[in-house]
Amino acid sequence: MDLTIHGTFLPHEDPEAALAFYRDLLGFEVRNDVGYGGMRWITVGPPDQPGTSIVLHPPAADPGITDDERRTIAEMMAKGTYAIITLATADLDGVFARLQESAEVVQEPTEQPYGIRDCAVRDPAGNLVRINERR
Repeated sequence: MDLTIHGTFLPHEDPEAALAFYRDLLGFEVRNDVGYGGMRWITVGPPDQPGTSIVLHPPAADPGITDDERRTIAEMMAKGTYAIITLATADLDGVFARLQESAEVVQEPTEQPYGIRDCAVRDPAGNLVRINERR
């Protein structure tokens, strides 16, 4: 099989805050920005990886979920337990230094017992963003 990761979805509640984090802070390029019914779907990705994208989507847009499920999603997002993404960099300390000025720090760069060094922050929607150090 020849498979690649094309995209992943993370919820957002504030498109401008999401852009400030993913575009301005992380340096991702905006590949698409689509509005419909007062909601926005924003596709971003690393400039050097044109085939890999993150779609920042409104969490309540799925017509198949109930009001109770929407409330649960909102509660989980508020606690930061709904969504996670893991990124990687060769310069973990440099990336962390930049992120800690503007993002909620969950974990400073740490050598993990399972063999990686990483840190963690939350994006404006509460999504957990882990960053592994490439070695």
